[in-house]
Amino acid sequence: MPGILKRIDMQFTRHHDFSEIPAVSWNTLAAAGISDTPFSRHEYVSQWWKTRGGGEWDQAELVLISGSENGMPVGIAALFKAQHDGRTALLLAGSIEISDYLDLIVRADDLQRFLGGLLDLLSRMPECRGLPLDWYNLPDDSPTLKALETEAARRGWAYHAEIYRPTPRVYLSGSFEAFLDRLEKKQRHEIRRKVRRASEGPSPTAFQLVRSAAQLEAGMGSFFQLMSQDAGKAHFLKPAMVEHLQSVMRSAFSGGYLWLGFLTVNGENAAVALNFDYGNKLWGYNSGVNRDFLELSPGWVLLAHQIKWACENGRYEFDFMRGDEEYKYRFGGVNRYVMRARLGAS
Repeated sequence: MPGILKRIDMQFTRHHDFSEIPAVSWNTLAAAGISDTPFSRHEYVSQWWKTRGGGEWDQAELVLISGSENGMPVGIAALFKAQHDGRTALLLAGSIEISDYLDLIVRADDLQRFLGGLLDLLSRMPECRGLPLDWYNLPDDSPTLKALETEAARRGWAYHAEIYRPTPRVYLSGSFEAFLDRLEKKQRHEIRRKVRRASEGPSPTAFQLVRSAAQLEAGMGSFFQLMSQDAGKAHFLKPAMVEHLQSVMRSAFSGGYLWLGFLTVNGENAAVALNFDYGNKLWGYNSGVNRDFLELSPGWVLLAHQIKWACENGRYEFDFMRGDEEYKYRFGGVNRYVMRARLGAS
């Protein structure tokens, strides 16, 4: 049973399972919150916890706390306690490697008092007392960073924030040709050349999006098959990670924000891209390439199709998410960042 903890102006509840917070209430608050991303949603975070990040965490204790006022939800802190970096700390559920953006689930106007109350409560909970916060993947424009700094100053605690990873993005406006025209001349010509070579070659290419549940089930098998052709990704795809990604794709499809696309050559899958079509932009999550077709640069060609689709469908941005791979910048990616913030008693 959830445990209710009271503060003067807010009621906090310690939950022991994600099912204790209705998904509709969670997602409604996330959509109105300071960082509305696919990684903030109930279906994503609860599945992440089920597999402990696809096997990333062997030992972890859930610390899931919600705050409400007059029976209305105010904020959610999905945390867990684990050994990390040589000490026991409280991290955001979703940390660290497979959730590109993380944050508290709270409206901007409620953030400071929700965070203040949360820290007061954590300081009184025997299993959390004295534990530092070590929060990864906070967007660089998240107001949580300033709120943490304010709380640190108020309490005399130590606070440190640093860039954790770049998250390049392409800002879109107008047609695909307009997008190409904004690139450096050399890169523009290179993309056009590769797309033209793939479309005009002796083996016909096609771009296909998964649109039905039946296509999704077949597409997931092809997605993992193409991913595993890369040695690093094959090592990444342990059973728990496959389970996690399957659940993510199914729930995103059910929620209407899955974008799973293939480039085919003579009907055979040459490349795949797993994105989220969420918040009027595309979020590039993962991809795979058939090494039998490397001479056609299928990854580049499929990426061009993704950006063209985004332009034609009025999406304002393509977010490459974490990582500084060269191709992201050759497609015009401009760096933003996710941060790591640490807070604790001095």
